[in-house]
Amino acid sequence: MRTDARRHHDPQVRGFASDNYAGAHPEVLAALALANGGHQVAYGEDDYTGHLQRVMHSHFGATAEAFPVFNGTGANVVALQALTDRWGAVICAESAHINVDEGGAPERMGGLKLLTVPTPDGKLTPELIDRQAYGWDDEHRAMPQVVSITQNTELGTVYTPDEIRAICDHAHERGMKVHLDGARIANAAASLDVPMRTFTNTVGVDVLSFGGTKNGAIFGEAVVVLNPDAVRAMKHLRKLSMQLASKMRFVSVQLEALLARDLWLRNARHANAMAQRLAEGVRAIDGVEILYPVQANAVFARLPHAVSERLQKRFRFYFWDEAAGDVRWMCAFDTGEDDVDAFLQALKEEMAR
Repeated sequence: MRTDARRHHDPQVRGFASDNYAGAHPEVLAALALANGGHQVAYGEDDYTGHLQRVMHSHFGATAEAFPVFNGTGANVVALQALTDRWGAVICAESAHINVDEGGAPERMGGLKLLTVPTPDGKLTPELIDRQAYGWDDEHRAMPQVVSITQNTELGTVYTPDEIRAICDHAHERGMKVHLDGARIANAAASLDVPMRTFTNTVGVDVLSFGGTKNGAIFGEAVVVLNPDAVRAMKHLRKLSMQLASKMRFVSVQLEALLARDLWLRNARHANAMAQRLAEGVRAIDGVEILYPVQANAVFARLPHAVSERLQKRFRFYFWDEAAGDVRWMCAFDTGEDDVDAFLQALKEEMAR
């Protein structure tokens, strides 16, 4: 029986649940088609993965080495394993993705202990790190070996380069390494209006999880080793963590399409601008409170629970803290001004009911 491919959704419908909901950018799709013909060596020995290394050098310096992987959780677990011993622990914010949203993968798959710290805005500081940075000689306690930060954070806030430098200096002085979860690193760079190196290798970050999926790729991220002396056996860890793609060219070419020119930045700037447009409209609506500074492509708000439930029937989005009535609204590279304005109109109507 012949089965034809059919479209199963309305491509004009966009919500505010996640930038993961967006499709692939047309330039990424074109790059995939370009890479599709003929045969290329498997497992990363292809021309596209080789060229990706040179592209990464242009962003993160000549010593940077990229290890493409399937997804963000895989990138984080592989990176953290490469930075720790079997008795090691990772200090992170309580709200960190590795702690809240990765299904226990760092613990169960990576064998890591996460030492979490509550933060008011998702950002660690040297002082907050010190709440968990102790006990290196105590065999009864997992040894703090890594500080993991997220840029931008799970609460939509952005570290300045000086803030990350202070964290790196503090961690390194105590014999710890620094990992940066950059699932939305492009949005942070666009917000700060600086190159990505300014808040990564330049200020002392050792390893980066580079995100592509939320910024226009279909799938694929990369572990980017910025300090070769900080890691061990990356290629072996990637394989045993089930993150080695046989047809790696299709991951690498997507990252190349984003990074070789300015697509990564164009996409991020647009998503950030839509979040600002959304935030400005929300501030004009009585009874809705914006919870955190809107510095990237996320808006966190508090409003009556019943209003959110009615609004969710018109637009997709998630509760962040349902008991408190907190919600998260995300903008993506393909969010349009009309999408934002329609959402704001619906919010006004539901608030008025």
